[in-house]
Amino acid sequence: MTFEQSAKRLEEIVDKLENGKVSLEEGTKLFEEGVMLVKTCYEAVDKTKGTITTAKEQLDKIISEIEGD
Repeated sequence: MTFEQSAKRLEEIVDKLENGKVSLEEGTKLFEEGVMLVKTCYEAVDKTKGTITTAKEQLDKIISEIEGD
């Protein structure tokens, strides 16, 4: 599941829970699913942040080398 799909499903869960028209059992299952989706989204954002940081460091090094010449 992509980040976008996870975020969309999380929105659907929040809407259902806020609506209040779910049983306690269904609400509990939705909440558990939501927790897992939040974890999935957080991990995706954290991974992307790491990738961007690494790319920026590489770019800074290249610029430094160019400016040093």
